Amino acid sequence: MQALELSKAFTLMESGPVVLVATHDGQSNNIMTISWTMVMDFTPVFAITTGAWNHSFVALKRSRECVIAFPTVDMLDTVVGIGTCSGADTDKFAKFKLTPESGKLVKAPLIKECLANIECQVIDIVKKHNIIVLEGVAAYFDTERQEKRMVHAVGDGSFIVDGRRIDRRKMMASKLPDGV
Repeated sequence: MQALELSKAFTLMESGPVVLVATHDGQSNNIMTISWTMVMDFTPVFAITTGAWNHSFVALKRSRECVIAFPTVDMLDTVVGIGTCSGADTDKFAKFKLTPESGKLVKAPLIKECLANIECQVIDIVKKHNIIVLEGVAAYFDTERQEKRMVHAVGDGSFIVDGRRIDRRKMMASKLPDGV
């Protein structure tokens, strides 16, 4: 094996799905791109890492709710564009021609063009590490959408695209919760 610069070690682990996090601050909607995500367990509890560097962070802290939306590979340029401009001076829904849709339980909008959306409530904020712990309260999946491949950020400006799915459900049955 060759040595890897320690400063690049995060690129080995970062490749969870890139998501869009929609917020509503009481007056307007915003979207931020997040590649630092984590599933907490088999319940609908998730974590994202963000902080004051994202304009949406204030809305997320105040409203204590958001929508996690799952874009697909055909939306990659939009996802990168969203992540490289600020909601402080840009209406990202208008700029990127995205459609906000009302959810059932939170004021933050769903993003119609995404493969899936999860309405979430903030249940904890771990200030030391900028970790926002979210509980999903409703979820939606677009079964008619043709493109279903998600993207994963490597952390160096490149991305990995979902590929072939390999099924080992029978082998793992004793470890999976019922209905998964």
